[in-house]
Amino acid sequence: MHTLVAFVRSLIFIMLQAIATILFGVIAMLILPLPYKFRYKVITLWSKFVILLAKYICGIEYQVRGLENLLQTPAILLCNHQSAWETLFLQTILPYQCWVVKKELLSVPFFGWGLWALEPIAIDRKKSSSLRQLVEQGKAKLKAGRWVVLFPEGSRVAPGKLGKFSKSGALLAKESQMPIIPMAHNAGNCWPRNAFIKKAGIIRVNIGPAIYPNTLTTDEIHQRTESWIKEKLPL
Repeated sequence: MHTLVAFVRSLIFIMLQAIATILFGVIAMLILPLPYKFRYKVITLWSKFVILLAKYICGIEYQVRGLENLLQTPAILLCNHQSAWETLFLQTILPYQCWVVKKELLSVPFFGWGLWALEPIAIDRKKSSSLRQLVEQGKAKLKAGRWVVLFPEGSRVAPGKLGKFSKSGALLAKESQMPIIPMAHNAGNCWPRNAFIKKAGIIRVNIGPAIYPNTLTTDEIHQRTESWIKEKLPL
């Protein structure tokens, strides 16, 4: 019975999410000529709407610890990756930010259009130049007053586990001399990767204090960030 209820709720959620995505995808194309900050605020409404859908239809709520650790100035946020939920959530709590994403996501109809309007750092991970592109564009975004969000695992990982961390975020922090804000969560428990059914429950999010590069080496920045996320990863 519980499985049937979860299936029906998930079906309703996905249908409404699809309608909202199509609507905002079209809107994103129409407002492309308008200023970035206006586009950002409009597209963020989509993220907030989907988060609310997940709460009221699927019973997915969340608790956050460490919101006070978010700085008033741009920083680099490194987060473990379990589902689509955290990408939506980060859009709702951060000021102007850009994601580091796979280039092919920009080609996804409607969703990709909205993503394009947010001016992400879109990289081709098959190219050897992708790391340098990420660092150079990341520095430019930070200088322009935007946060940079990276998922160092590169792809979604099952709850309770961490994938191999890329050093790209640490390298960006070192070269830009901008702080890293680490974040750990267990969104995959409620919004599993590649799964149709969403599960009711509480997603727990931990946001850590800033890690300042200063005289640290890239390896030291990387180790401190990965260790914090691993230690604070909710189960």
